[in-house]
Amino acid sequence: MPDYHIHTLENGIRVVHKQVLHTKIAHSGFVMDIGSRDELPQEQGLAHFWEHMAFKGTLKRKSFHILNRLETVGGELNAYTTKEKICFYSSVLDKHFEKSFELLTDITFHSVFPEKEIEKERGVILEEMAMYLDTPEEAIVDEFDAVVFDGHPLGNNILGTRESVSNFQKKDFRGFIERNLSTDALVFCSVSNLPFEKVLKLAEKYLSGIPSIKKHRERVPFTGYTPQAVTIEKPISQAHCVIGCPAYALDDDRRIPFFMLNNLLGGPGMNSRLNLAVREKHGLVYTIDSNYATYIDTGLLSIYFGTEKKQLKRTTSLVMKELKKLREKQLGSLQLHTAKEQLMGQLAMAEESNMGLMMMLGKSILDQDKVESLNEIFDKIKSIEALDLMDIANDVLREENLSILNYVPA
Repeated sequence: MPDYHIHTLENGIRVVHKQVLHTKIAHSGFVMDIGSRDELPQEQGLAHFWEHMAFKGTLKRKSFHILNRLETVGGELNAYTTKEKICFYSSVLDKHFEKSFELLTDITFHSVFPEKEIEKERGVILEEMAMYLDTPEEAIVDEFDAVVFDGHPLGNNILGTRESVSNFQKKDFRGFIERNLSTDALVFCSVSNLPFEKVLKLAEKYLSGIPSIKKHRERVPFTGYTPQAVTIEKPISQAHCVIGCPAYALDDDRRIPFFMLNNLLGGPGMNSRLNLAVREKHGLVYTIDSNYATYIDTGLLSIYFGTEKKQLKRTTSLVMKELKKLREKQLGSLQLHTAKEQLMGQLAMAEESNMGLMMMLGKSILDQDKVESLNEIFDKIKSIEALDLMDIANDVLREENLSILNYVPA
């Protein structure tokens, strides 16, 4: 029996809730299956701009009233945009849950995009872009998307371009929402000590009046990957590098084994192979890690590090050496057991974050129409064999399959 509750309203909006009795904080939000990959070429950055504009005025509230609604009771209101999702969310004391529910509904469905606020927020986003470009360790990771997903919407920067952001008007937001918003691709998710019956009652109160909107949208699948090696000179003091390639999609059976392989290679643990080989043994980097992102039709492995310019070649060689080990040397039984235990422990601790759990509920329902329990995931991890990991390493981590993006001091 699942440890969460889910209900679909008549208009198609799904409500998913997990009751956690030991907390006084109610986390909730709307997760929409809309992201930057759904933008037309001239719309780059529009999904992220919409995220900002949701706080700038609705049919019944001005920006000031939106920002103060939860802050005055010690709550938080926020949002984020990814390649495939937009989320508006809040955290409040449980007694203010209805207040946050009503506000989230208001900004999600009733934004009016005042022209004056668009102009002001345009400047804010352009400053955000400038700040991001001044942070090479962040900029290179996003630019690597463009290297791997060359010419595809997944390669576009979520922030957009200065040209696109400078030209957006009210009609552009309206058109983007009208083309992409669908009530059956939208989830209200919550984690709190409240019983599901109360959450559902409020959902009926605030969401049943939203008209049913059903849109059939086909996302352009990613195909035709060509490995590239790109070096860009920049006015920076340190060299930065990202190495990676496409990986398995969200619904691929190899996703969890590859997630474990990535965790072993360069996950958050200080005992990751990359951290031990490059930082601890040779002292060449301060930070080195690898990340595995999944999308509905593909995935992305990206390994990042920063080092002195004169050490770039040596550090890259050490990374390649670790990838070769994964391809050629099968894990021993103790190594495999340790990798499984480490990943299961990390996943269990991640679920201790009720806010992260709330967002995971919404995303899982949208992507898979279900939420896998920790025990189900653990069973999949326990079934992984050393040979599975070696086969996956040879499938994905072949040296000729890798792209490399370097930022080097000018």
